[in-house]
Amino acid sequence: MIDAHAHLEFYKKEAEAIIEKARSRMKAIVDSITEYRKFHVWKSWEMLKPYFGFLFPTLGYHPNEARRGNWEKVRKVEEFILDHKKEIYAIGEIGLDYYHAKTEVERRNQEEIFRHFLTLAEELKLPVVIHAREAEDVALRILQNFDVKAYFHSYTGPVKVAREIVENGHFVGIVTGITFIPEVRDVARALELENILVETDSPYMSPYKGVKNKPWFVEVVINELAKIKEVPREEVEAITERNAKVFFGLPLV
Repeated sequence: MIDAHAHLEFYKKEAEAIIEKARSRMKAIVDSITEYRKFHVWKSWEMLKPYFGFLFPTLGYHPNEARRGNWEKVRKVEEFILDHKKEIYAIGEIGLDYYHAKTEVERRNQEEIFRHFLTLAEELKLPVVIHAREAEDVALRILQNFDVKAYFHSYTGPVKVAREIVENGHFVGIVTGITFIPEVRDVARALELENILVETDSPYMSPYKGVKNKPWFVEVVINELAKIKEVPREEVEAITERNAKVFFGLPLV
């Protein structure tokens, strides 16, 4: 199993034990090391670096941070990305979150910073991990101006937009919320497995009430997809693993 999107740094002191347990159950985790509130990319990087090879890092700037329009911080994160461009597998997560960005100024800040990092990804020839909430169509429209491949992670938007995303050669992430979010199930039914990545967004989106999400809970997504598609779970696992390897260019057998 490969978890295509998690945040192991958010576990803080629990991280080491969780990573070691995940290592015994999974092939890999893609960790989206993202500038967000007090979680700075440079601190998260140092924390997780000992586990690289099982963890595959991306670097990004969360839209809920971008709404503040702090370009000094944007430049600092950009510099960090450039310093580590040969060690990362994507730029992200980046994107738009209109659920949290309510004002015109906040949304404009998000869009400008989103475009900035898409430009960087295009220059570095890296794929992008996109966070789009209540702005999926806008994010796709902006994305189409750039020559980059994208992964719309933890997708909860309309089926119609999900279809447009995959028709344009991008991937959609089905998260562990498939067990309790009807929109996720609708998208899972509508898309072919070849267009899907499976993820947990750990420690968020737990399929179990009162329990923090864990990377190996990605098995819940695989099992649910197998039921929805009426195919063996082994087939779902094999296809989604292949999708993750191809999209991120993971050096796995």
